Parts: sequence; structure tokens; C-alpha cells
Amino acid sequence: MKKPTRVTHPKPVKLRDGNDPVVTPVHRTVKFTYPTIADSLTAEAKEHGFDYTRDSNPTTRELELTAAELQDRDDAIATGSGMAAIWLALLGNLSAGDRVVVFVESYRPNRVAVRRFLPKLGVKFTMLSVHDLPAIERAFAEDDTKLVLFEAPTNPMLQVPDLEAIVALAQRHDVVTVLDNTFAGLHNHGRFGVDYFVHSMTKYVNGHGDAMGGIVIGDKKRIKAIKPLAVNMGTVLDPGVAFLIARGLKTYYLRYERHSANALAIAQLLAERKEVAKVFYPGLPSDLARALARKQMTDFGGVVTFDLAADKARTWAFVDALELFTTTASLGSTDSLVAPVQLYLGTDLSAEEQARAQIKECTVRLAVGIEHIDDLVADIEQALRKTFG
Repeated sequence: MKKPTRVTHPKPVKLRDGNDPVVTPVHRTVKFTYPTIADSLTAEAKEHGFDYTRDSNPTTRELELTAAELQDRDDAIATGSGMAAIWLALLGNLSAGDRVVVFVESYRPNRVAVRRFLPKLGVKFTMLSVHDLPAIERAFAEDDTKLVLFEAPTNPMLQVPDLEAIVALAQRHDVVTVLDNTFAGLHNHGRFGVDYFVHSMTKYVNGHGDAMGGIVIGDKKRIKAIKPLAVNMGTVLDPGVAFLIARGLKTYYLRYERHSANALAIAQLLAERKEVAKVFYPGLPSDLARALARKQMTDFGGVVTFDLAADKARTWAFVDALELFTTTASLGSTDSLVAPVQLYLGTDLSAEEQARAQIKECTVRLAVGIEHIDDLVADIEQALRKTFG
């Protein structure tokens, strides 16, 4: 073989049977093949084989199956971002003329998807409060309502919906339930009869702020139904990114436990400060959602939202005064982050809608990291002193 040919067709190195790598390798290939065409057409090849990475890839598939098991389901589709996962769940279950129920307390890009873009495809929407169960039931009873998109807890105000009640109403009226479970994580809410769980794996699943991905999780029948759309849309997660997310997932439970412990301590601190008007965190005994959250979740997550006793200028000054909390719109990283809620997460809402969602110009969201709690507390205290004197 001539050398110009050899560089394109290198000598293969194959592992012996049983001589397996300890860490899953990155299958950095677009294409797969078989010794013969007949081999590629067997039932085993069609069911479990690989052909083209846009369809499936071994590295990505391992991540999908692991995440599905953690969520108490048996199948999943990994996507290039959390919003790609949201869109896959929506488009895979909707047609022109259908109606979606969404909530004012939702994550801003989720609201934008439903209110701005779905109507261009002939899909209608109804926006309610996630706590208004009578209105939810009336909306579900409408013949054209086909799907509900909701979160638990909600982003950014940490409202806790009654999952059991909403799922029961949806099942009664044959409405597909899509739950953005990013805040609660892969280990919460699996016992509820949700049809599709969606996660931004960019957040807690990866956990290090260096890889973007999403995932739709459900039972095999439901995932199989939307898989052709995923393949055709090209929502595939790159196998190199899948490897990074899978590596981050190995420390998921350790990180989530630390996130939650730090967040609870900070929520308790803020609740005692005169500069703080209100704290939203379901782990606090004073939070109205605590009883429901304890019933539904094993822990309360790493996000704390609160209202300062301040105007917008002083609120922004407080955010700027923080040193360990980086100002950016994300969460679930090892490092702590902060966001002024109205500016970063509420600009699509009218003043009346912001009031319904409890978003004010003084509202701040902390995405608490895994640093030492003493350092985080000291940073918050110095920022409060600097801002309020």
C-alpha cells in the first residue's frame, strides 16, 4: 500500500474479546460499516447496530441509557442543547390546530418557544399559572389541547407545581405531559407518570459549564415515536460532547448534594437579613411550597431566588459587588453564578405578567456552586455591606 493511501487507511487496532477499556471511548466517527451488506441487514444490526452518527452513536447511546435509568425510564434521545430537547418533545407531539398549555412561571426560552414560534406553525397556546388547577383542568378539557409544558421547580422563581394533580388531569383528558426537570435533576420525579422528561444537560448533568447538551427521556414507545423526527431534524449530540457530559455525570450525586446543602445555608442566611424582602427556596420552613416539595423531591436543588429591599439600581449594584458569584444566565456549574431576574429572565413578559410570575426589578437568582460555604456566605455578606452600608 502506498503511503498516501496508508494515511487514509491506517492499520486497525482491535481489542481482544474481554479486553475492554475502563472508560468509554469517544467514537469520533460519522459512519459505521459491516463486513458485508447482508450483515448490515440482519435484525440484530437493525435493532442494535450503528450506521450513521446522526441516527445514533455508541458514546451518545451510553449516556442516553444511563440518564434514562436515573430518571426511572428506559429510553432517551440526547440533543445538542436543552432547547433542542424542548423543541423535539413539542414538535414530536403537535400538529397545526393543536393547543399547548404553558405557564407564566416558566423558563423564558420555553415561553418564547410556545408564544412566539409555535403559532407560526399553526399551534395555539394558553398561558396560565401553574398553581391554578381549576383553570388547568378547564384548559385540558378543551378538544384542541394536546400537550402541557411545565417545570418543577420553575425557573427562576422556584414555584413547585402539584405534579400528581397535573399529571392526573392530563391523563384524564389525554394531554401529553412534557416536564422540564432541569432544576430537580435526574433523580427526582421519576415516580410520577410524566410522558416526557426534558433536561438541559448543560446544567447539573454535566456540571462544569464546559459542554452543552439536552435530553428527552421517556418510555421506549414514546421515544420511538419521536426518534425519526430527531434523526431528520439533526438534533444529534456530538459524541465528543457526550463524552464530556458522561464524565461529568459520574460526580452528579456528589455535586447535587453539595449544591443543595450550600443553597439551603444561603437561603437561611438571606431569610435573616434585613436587606432581603423575600426568599424563594422550597427547602425553607417558611416557604409556602415546602410541604409539597418534601412530598415530591428528595432535596431542593442549588438555586435560590430572593427579592432585595431595594430598587433596580441598588439591586444591580449588589450583583456587581459579588466576587465569587459570576454574573451570567446559567446554573448547575461547580462555580456560583448570579443573575438579575427581570433583566435576564423576564423581558418577554408584560408588567402584568411579571407581577403574576412574582418577578420584580429587585429579584435576584443565585445558582449556588460547590465552593466552601463559608466563602460564599462571606461574599454575600460583603456585597450586602457594600451595597446597603
